[in-house]
Amino acid sequence: MKKILPLFVLIIGAVAAKAQTPVNWTFSTKKVSDKTYEVHLTATLKSGWHLYSQIQPDDAIAIPTGFKFTTNPLFKLDGKIREIGKLEKFKDDRLGISANQYSKKVDFVQVIKLKGNAKTNFTGSVEYQTCDDKKCLPPKTVNFSVDIK
Repeated sequence: MKKILPLFVLIIGAVAAKAQTPVNWTFSTKKVSDKTYEVHLTATLKSGWHLYSQIQPDDAIAIPTGFKFTTNPLFKLDGKIREIGKLEKFKDDRLGISANQYSKKVDFVQVIKLKGNAKTNFTGSVEYQTCDDKKCLPPKTVNFSVDIK
């Protein structure tokens, strides 16, 4: 019995942690011209959860979604990350706060241009925070790597 209890606690903890993962990230690329690619960093959210935009109002307390890309001499970033989704402008007059957020799905798109004809990877991390109507989860960081072919 003493050996089973720690295993049971570990399993329950893993199930609880999985239940508190309201965002599923997918990472992909799309070739748009000879040496130009779009990198898609797509978040799909469970019902009732919100993910925050990179740009927040001055009175926001939510942590904005942020990206860090690993420097790669084989390509250069072309412009800023675009957000494709239905932006919701949340405002709570009682608390005096507001937020720019997404529900259901948002696609963050970074365009890159290869400097030559080479296969490489686009790597980095995304830091984000999610909230529902009752609570916010601590910020989380997810690492990613996608092939550029």
